[in-house]
Amino acid sequence: MNNNIELMMGNEAIGQGLIEAGCQVAVAYPGTPSTEILQAVIDRRDQAIEPLHLEWSVNEKIAFEVALAASYTGKRSVAVMKQVGLNVAADPFMRTAYLGVKGGMLTIVADDPGPHSSQNEQDTRLFCLQARVPVLDPSSPAEAKEFVEPAFELSEKYETNIVLRPTTRICHSRQNVAISDTITLKRDANFVPDTPRWSATPAFLPALHKKLNANLEKIALEPNWKPRLTPGDGNKPRTALVAAGIAYSNLVDVLEELGLKDKIDLYQVLMPYPLNPNFSSDLDKKYDHILILEETYPVIELQLTHSGIVGKQNGAVPREGELTPDVIHQALADFLNLTPPEEKPEERRGQRPSLCPGCSHRSAFYSIKKCFPKGIYPSDIGCYTLGLNLGAVHTVHCMGACISQGAGFYQAYQQNEEDFPTIVVTIGDSTFFHSGIPALINAVIQQARIIVVILDNATTAMTGGQPVPHMGIAAGGKATKAVSIEPLVKASGVSFIETCDPYDNVRFETLLKQADSHIRSPEGGVAVLIAQHGCIMDPATRKAQDSFFVTINDSCIGCRICTDKFECQAFSMDEENNMAIINQDRCIGCGTCVPVCPVNAIIKEKKS
Repeated sequence: MNNNIELMMGNEAIGQGLIEAGCQVAVAYPGTPSTEILQAVIDRRDQAIEPLHLEWSVNEKIAFEVALAASYTGKRSVAVMKQVGLNVAADPFMRTAYLGVKGGMLTIVADDPGPHSSQNEQDTRLFCLQARVPVLDPSSPAEAKEFVEPAFELSEKYETNIVLRPTTRICHSRQNVAISDTITLKRDANFVPDTPRWSATPAFLPALHKKLNANLEKIALEPNWKPRLTPGDGNKPRTALVAAGIAYSNLVDVLEELGLKDKIDLYQVLMPYPLNPNFSSDLDKKYDHILILEETYPVIELQLTHSGIVGKQNGAVPREGELTPDVIHQALADFLNLTPPEEKPEERRGQRPSLCPGCSHRSAFYSIKKCFPKGIYPSDIGCYTLGLNLGAVHTVHCMGACISQGAGFYQAYQQNEEDFPTIVVTIGDSTFFHSGIPALINAVIQQARIIVVILDNATTAMTGGQPVPHMGIAAGGKATKAVSIEPLVKASGVSFIETCDPYDNVRFETLLKQADSHIRSPEGGVAVLIAQHGCIMDPATRKAQDSFFVTINDSCIGCRICTDKFECQAFSMDEENNMAIINQDRCIGCGTCVPVCPVNAIIKEKKS
């Protein structure tokens, strides 16, 4: 029997839990804060006893559907994504609540209160309440791992998809975690056709909905998932604290610091939906005053009718942002009439994020801005969102939206009598495969006259370098069929397609101008330019490209174009002498800054 203890990040702990629970199909689309979960399974796959399929899917909807079909055969499966990824998977996710599963299926959705790296703070628990899908809310990395096996069991008992919802602070914090033996389920794939269920038409749905409602009532009463009570010593009668997720862990720490540990009844809600009905009635009978702490929305509150509840709905708890210990301390002080905490000075943010020195996206954005200073620049989700800093990104909405928004801008402007502005869309290679292809087809069909620049750096860079379809690499480094971008673009109906390394600024800018001429010509439509240069964080890219020794001579006039408009992190200003200087430790010697200088003060020499 395995009795080892290992210090793990929350996502690693969840990945370990998936292997130990006999999960055989694990699929994901990368997105912070969820990315490391599948990567942990990949890294620990040698611990799996039975065959294990691992997959970085093209998007979250596909990931969910792959895992779902595997569960139909009786295998345990998981689909991993972040909270906004659930929006992409919403269609199959909502229907699966009615149709159910066979082998245990988990959907792990990492929420991002704050948010730290997301478009919004949406709460997956509220999504699950709408979808009528049970959701579990672990409060620590160790607990997140502990939830995995019983969650699979719950899924199989009621043949329903179960959501495990860690949040950023659980995903990326570390804790000692107990390692257990991997179980062996010995399940052969065995799909049994069941037309009224797996192919349910509207005629079958009322009965399936009725069964779903009945199952939810039973799941709510599952004894292992009912709220856990840590009783107080009676000094705070008819008063209770209710918390879930990381807010529970933070609350426990704050209570200990204030000397209130075990002084007041404390409930941890493990399963925010469906909420145990006995818990609701117990609160009604035993307490007059109840404080509820949960991130981000009042999901638990919405399921309770107690008149003495304070929380998010009445503003006693902030309605947005994380429930950090300081925030909880203030809410607790207000609730219990304690001395409020001392106000702390607002934390100063560090230097704003910027594209890496040598990043080809910087060169592409600079050329776009230079060629079309009055253009409109829709962009997308990825490290290239930092084109904002160069003034070459005007909109960032959600995965794949940039092409559709670019087309929408064109359709609006072409109704004016004057000429339309040049619209340059930028989208990453991974995002293009994720959701850009349908948008491109639509733009072609609707005859939008826009330039689409696909920023192809041969990886999913923002989330740590996961493989992309056109590189011929699958999860874990296995070779697979490569699906090239250019033929997909051509098949979408685009006639102007060019590929260029944006390091070659002269040719890249020439092609941008040719693309602009194309979209304005009688036969014009969408023009696509593939900006192709490997991610500079990939050692192979650095090794393959020329490297220069870059310096600044006395011709520098202190115009700040290199520091402010090109914004390479290797540059800074010598304020005393009013000239730019280069940090040679940061400079990678790409030389892309040379054409940026208006007075030719930046010099590059080939390294010997």
